[in-house]
Amino acid sequence: MNSALLSPLLPRKIRPWVLRKIGCHVGKDVFIGAQVYIDAGHADLIYIEDHAHVTARTVLLCHKRELSDYYVGDDYGKLPYKTGEIHLGKGCSTGTDSIIMPGVTIGEGAIVGAGSLITKNTIIPDNSLVLGSPAKIIRQVTEEEIQASIDNAKLYIEERLIYAENEKNCNQP
Repeated sequence: MNSALLSPLLPRKIRPWVLRKIGCHVGKDVFIGAQVYIDAGHADLIYIEDHAHVTARTVLLCHKRELSDYYVGDDYGKLPYKTGEIHLGKGCSTGTDSIIMPGVTIGEGAIVGAGSLITKNTIIPDNSLVLGSPAKIIRQVTEEEIQASIDNAKLYIEERLIYAENEKNCNQP
């Protein structure tokens, strides 16, 4: 996903477009960071909803070896693969160097900490924070915290507009 050709050119638009062309299901206003690895052979199993952030060096892997019938002396290369979909919910974020394995669903607004490994058929709840290897749910963000964050953003925008208007008025002759 990272190349000298694509990196400097509006990655917010080009990288999601490339993933769509490969076969991933990518929503609107999705951010794909540098050096994101996707399972190109199973790209059709990757679903990234609107406003999700897939940060640098995240690995989205839709296949793994089936080890349930593995015995000492078996040829690892002849073991079958198990595949599964990956779903990244609306507005979620994967931390740098995180690894998402087959069958994982990351809920809306959830945050995966940097370096986390999410395995098996895991469902990460909406608005939660997960960290670690293997990843564990650290906490849920409450509705009150979400509303406070929205209110703070609105206040910031209002103050910024007032500041811009004052700047404009001060610079007029």
